[in-house]
Amino acid sequence: MFDFRLKVFDTVARRLNFTKAANELNITQPAVTKHVKEIENYLNTKLFDRNGTKIKLTKAGEILLQYTDQLFNIYRDMEFEIAQLKEHQKGNLRLGASTTIAQYVLPAILAEFHQRYPAIKVSLLIQNSEAIEDLLSQNKIDLGLIEGQIKNRNFHYFPFLKDEIVLVSRNHHPFTKKNALKLELLEKLPLVMREPGSGTLETIDLALKEKGIKLNSLNIEMQLGNTESIKSYLLHSDALAFLSVQSILQELKNQTLAIIDVKNLTIKRDFNFILPEGEQSSIGDLFIQFTNRYNLK
Repeated sequence: MFDFRLKVFDTVARRLNFTKAANELNITQPAVTKHVKEIENYLNTKLFDRNGTKIKLTKAGEILLQYTDQLFNIYRDMEFEIAQLKEHQKGNLRLGASTTIAQYVLPAILAEFHQRYPAIKVSLLIQNSEAIEDLLSQNKIDLGLIEGQIKNRNFHYFPFLKDEIVLVSRNHHPFTKKNALKLELLEKLPLVMREPGSGTLETIDLALKEKGIKLNSLNIEMQLGNTESIKSYLLHSDALAFLSVQSILQELKNQTLAIIDVKNLTIKRDFNFILPEGEQSSIGDLFIQFTNRYNLK
């Protein structure tokens, strides 16, 4: 329904190649050039700088690309809302989510989903990422959301939300008054970690291995089975812990916990949807579409 010329511009802007854009859109390269030229004439400005076979966005092109992103999101939301008017959605959705996602990200989304689709009954099982994969393989849930890495070819993974794992202490911990912590000090500090099978622990393990640090070389004071236990432990201890930033937003606001920067260490990850390969349930697809529209920024 939206102006196809904007779709052409968007594709060229992301590929920075007229030929690749034409192939992706299944139109000729002269047609791509024509559509872009029409937009440039309408706006009375250049959208691309051309240097031989290479192109790059002008400042005007960068601005237009930002607005096309917003427009396409609006079009997608509009089409989604209108499509939902055609049928009364009802049924059951069995979700499984790893603990960080279930505790700190999903509740607000589920509340709004229920308001929008009250006839859909949602159940949620909370386990670590490894257990969620097992539940999905046993057909005990329809859709999973996990923190772990992609590793099983029987499943399809795709991003749900970006996250960062940070080093955390109680507020007024001696290290909160210092500059960024040196990476080599990590092996000497008392740490509290999640349990084996946790997606958070797996992500930390991989990130530290890239820096030449093994988990078994760390001074792990204790392993606890959930983030809330770890946060409470930190409030009564000089230990530190790696936690999802999503899980400590309230504590940062209340100034009970603090983030300690570590030099040359940034641990970013995606929370992922996980589905079995093959045909998916329509209600599961509906939930995925809903979350994609939900403001998680």
